[in-house]
Amino acid sequence: MTISMHRASIPVLRRTLKNLLSILEKGAAHAEAQSIDPTVLINSRLYPDMFPLVRQVQIASDISRRGVARLAGVEAPKVEDTETTFAELSDLLQQAIAYLDTFSPEQLEGSEDKEVELPVGRGESITMKGWPFLAFFVLPNVYFHVTTAYDILRHNGVEVGKRDFLGEP
Repeated sequence: MTISMHRASIPVLRRTLKNLLSILEKGAAHAEAQSIDPTVLINSRLYPDMFPLVRQVQIASDISRRGVARLAGVEAPKVEDTETTFAELSDLLQQAIAYLDTFSPEQLEGSEDKEVELPVGRGESITMKGWPFLAFFVLPNVYFHVTTAYDILRHNGVEVGKRDFLGEP
């Protein structure tokens, strides 16, 4: 059975972002139940040189949206990444999920062999085929940032576990 680029990207990214949304809801509930200022959790990081929770969520959202857009050959809508609350982060993820839902299988058909240009900073970019871009850049990056967001909340006492990360079957 051949798997389409749509099936390899949209359901996977959608589910991962939905699971992150549920994890953030648990973070917000934990802050309220423990009388913790939510901004403490939102600005928490695992190590001083790592991004805080808020940035981890923004990057997971950005890479998901931009990655699929690049595969489809369209420009993703610009997002300012100015969120400062759990509610704003939830809205960001819901908007990213809604954006992913706009892509049809036809828009991604054949993108596995399409040349994708990826900006890497300082005006430089790299080019790779669509399948390696999805399999070795987009998905691992999204998983990395979602895992780090999960770890930040878990480290701060939020009761989340592997089932929260994986979601319901």
